[in-house]
Amino acid sequence: MSTPTKSHGIRIVGFEPHLREAFATLNIEWLEHWFVVEDYDREVLGDPGKYILANGGHVLFAIDETGCALGTVALKHEGDGIYELTKMVVSPEARGRGIGRLLMDAALDLYRTLDARELFLESNSLLGPALALYESVGFRHHPAPRAGSHYARADVHMIWEP
Repeated sequence: MSTPTKSHGIRIVGFEPHLREAFATLNIEWLEHWFVVEDYDREVLGDPGKYILANGGHVLFAIDETGCALGTVALKHEGDGIYELTKMVVSPEARGRGIGRLLMDAALDLYRTLDARELFLESNSLLGPALALYESVGFRHHPAPRAGSHYARADVHMIWEP
């Protein structure tokens, strides 16, 4: 993302090396709270350069005025124009401020610029507010688990159908 998106003092920016630790920390904290950190999570979070960026994917961050990462989301290129919306999380202290929506809007804006044909996500039915956000922007439910799913916790499979 070349031009950061701003709203209410929050900027949405693309991956920068100094944010690598925040990407892992935010996601691991969330996963440990709700589920468990799976081996696949550890691989991706430990090396987003290799598992997301090198394959044409993107990582976005919501940054506050002090430069602190409040949330993150990734578009992981699975090949053949198919992207996964993944690793979306907002820090506990920043929830309820619309940051998830800012991240989602920025991810969809970015996705629209890609040579892509499908955007999907995997989630869990326990995450009602997240599912409501996904549905509100055009994600529709499809049979779960998705063929080739990386996640034992995934019992929701959605595809963006604006």
